[in-house]
Amino acid sequence: MANTSSAKKATRKIARRTAVNKSQRTRMRGYVRKVDEAVLAGDSGIAQSALRDAQSVIMSAVSKGLLHKNTASRKVSRLSARVKAISA
Repeated sequence: MANTSSAKKATRKIARRTAVNKSQRTRMRGYVRKVDEAVLAGDSGIAQSALRDAQSVIMSAVSKGLLHKNTASRKVSRLSARVKAISA
């Protein structure tokens, strides 16, 4: 348990940041899930539009410090490869 006032404040800040990060991560995963569902359904049009939205959300997660840039690039690359596979 935090003893000093600065430690108590840090605990409150961490809790706020955790809540924001959790909601952003959940939002990102939802967009990725939409791409996965479209790929499984075999609908390339919906998959491509979902990929465009997911890519935007993933890269905004990078700018917010939620993901590392290389991690985000890897996720986008793998998603786009899956979308490309059903388009061909």
